[in-house]
Amino acid sequence: MKAPHPIAVLAGTPVDTRMGVEVLERRGLSAAAFPLARDPRQQTAFQISSRERKEEVLFRLLEDLRRQGYEKAFVYCNSLSSAVDFTPLAERTGLRIVTPLEVYRGLAHQYRCLGLIAANAQGLSGIERTLLAANPGLDLLGACALGAVLSIEAGEDPGALVEHHHLDLLADWFRRCGAQALILGCTHFPYFQEALSRRTSLPLIDPAEEMVALLER
Repeated sequence: MKAPHPIAVLAGTPVDTRMGVEVLERRGLSAAAFPLARDPRQQTAFQISSRERKEEVLFRLLEDLRRQGYEKAFVYCNSLSSAVDFTPLAERTGLRIVTPLEVYRGLAHQYRCLGLIAANAQGLSGIERTLLAANPGLDLLGACALGAVLSIEAGEDPGALVEHHHLDLLADWFRRCGAQALILGCTHFPYFQEALSRRTSLPLIDPAEEMVALLER
């Protein structure tokens, strides 16, 4: 029997792209990495470039992947998913494309108030737009933490990173303001999920597992 073609993992940098590959491999799926930028700052610069440029770059990449035989793409990046509408790209290329935003649509009606940490304002606004379109009555509290992403890229110890960037204090602020859970709205952030969970009572939401489930349907 012919082995299934690997799933293409698209993300912002080599670090979070590798994390996406690892998520799939832990589920026994074959994956190949396709980062869009060399580091978080270049990633942000790409995401705030014109809609036409972003769509052209991604269409060329996805169409090349299709020609190579790829059938599925796993967009393991919240801010990239927020900066680009992947629905028409999926229609144009015929690829099954899964992004974190699909997971958030399903979450919106489960809560009345959520906290959200994203890497940059692109990710924050895209997740906000997705959640509120699904549930206009949802209260959403948000923050950007690009510095935490840079620390993850540098390999800082997760416990030290939580303390360095005061993420426990931020989580406590969300909790005191009524948040029922905290969305880790950057695919880098599961890196410190365990360390932060020891310092907050808020449930931490990572979309990765549900993304894999969507990909397998």
